[in-house]
Amino acid sequence: MVIMTSMKTDSSISAIFEVDRKSKVICPLFTSGVSAGFPSPAEDHIDQKLDLNELLIQHPVATFFVRVAGDSMQDAGINHGDILVVDRSLEAVSGKVVIAIVDGELTVKRFFQDNSSCQLIAANPNYPVVEITKDTDFSVWGVVTSVIHQF
Repeated sequence: MVIMTSMKTDSSISAIFEVDRKSKVICPLFTSGVSAGFPSPAEDHIDQKLDLNELLIQHPVATFFVRVAGDSMQDAGINHGDILVVDRSLEAVSGKVVIAIVDGELTVKRFFQDNSSCQLIAANPNYPVVEITKDTDFSVWGVVTSVIHQF
């Protein structure tokens, strides 16, 4: 389900989704690492099942998903069209990737804060640093915990 919002975005987020806490996505989990060299028989290593909800969502009530639009975070491995798992219960500490509202626009950026400044920094040198001042309408919606993208 898409959660509609009346907020503008800076084209770094195209959609917001809520978590469906009723469904489970369970797949086989291989207990050994995957060889990047010579192959080994895989069926000998299936030992347990893995629920993707349990892996990706630590706090279901506080978690939502967003779809990325644009390339401002590409050097952090976050690409156009990726789905971000966002946890609202986590504290936005310096260095974390966050979903934030800056002057009414939704964005995904890396959060940096020290005693004298607060900034949102893109992971693409083509985008400017966003300085957060006392005059900036700013809030953090949540901390990005995972990125899901397809090859």
